[in-house]
Parts: sequence; structure tokens; C-alpha cells
Amino acid sequence: MGAQAGTTTGPRTPREVFACMWRQWLANGTDTADSLLAEDAVVETPFAAPGHPRRFHGRKEFLAFAAAGRAALPVRFEECREVAIHETTDPEVIIVEYELAGTVTTTGRRASAPFIGVLRVRDGLITEWREYQHTLGIAHALGQLPALLATMPST
Repeated sequence: MGAQAGTTTGPRTPREVFACMWRQWLANGTDTADSLLAEDAVVETPFAAPGHPRRFHGRKEFLAFAAAGRAALPVRFEECREVAIHETTDPEVIIVEYELAGTVTTTGRRASAPFIGVLRVRDGLITEWREYQHTLGIAHALGQLPALLATMPST
């Protein structure tokens, strides 16, 4: 985990990289993906809340967004529950099901939300990360559900 961006201390499998990811999440730092993302990585969040980007091209673009988002997120992550890791026919790709749990620091409320991620790792670095977030569950935990619903178009 001590590798610098663009270097590795040896081959890291997708499973090992995912384990590094969740250790960094639980460290609650702002450099969560700096040492794990390839320079040209693509990060996608197809179910992002309205008004939020769904795709980032390159480590710098994603890290700038993530740093601002993390600074504004009043959550102390305390647990990452691995539900399942699914191998694929491509040795660079795994599909992970997990749940992040923590405490909302502004209210003291404990909450958790489920996620699914598709992770591609090449030469020990993330080249693609597609994360499906439970956007409504996250907004509810943060007390932001009414504001989120207000941004959604009516049918």
C-alpha cells in the first residue's frame, strides 16, 4: 500500500488492490485512490445523484472531485463489509459487492450503504472502476433525502 502513483511494489491482483482500497477508505484520508489509480484511469458512477458527474477521465480529474467530495462528506467510515468478490474470465477484472458503514459526524447517526463495483487492475494499478452506489440510502443517512428527491424530474 505504500506505493506511489504510477509505481508498484510488485504485481497486485484485483483482489489485493480492492483490499488496499477499503483499508484506505477506513483510514478516512483524502488521498484514498492516489497510490492505486493509473494516470489514465477511468472512474464511473452510473447512479450518481443528479447534478454529479458520472464519469472521470484520468487520475487527476477524479482525485480533484474526490477530495472536494470527501471534505464535504460528514462521515467517518468504520467498517467495510465484503459481501462477495466475483472472479471473471478476465484476470484483470473482479466484481465486488460490499457495504460501507460509519458514523455521520454531524448527527452521530450510524448508517451503512451497499455498493457494487467493477474493478479492472493492470500492472498493479486501477485502470477502470465502475461503482454502483445506493444513492437514496446515502442521502437518507446524511439527512439529505428531501433535497435529493427535489432534484429529480417528475414523471
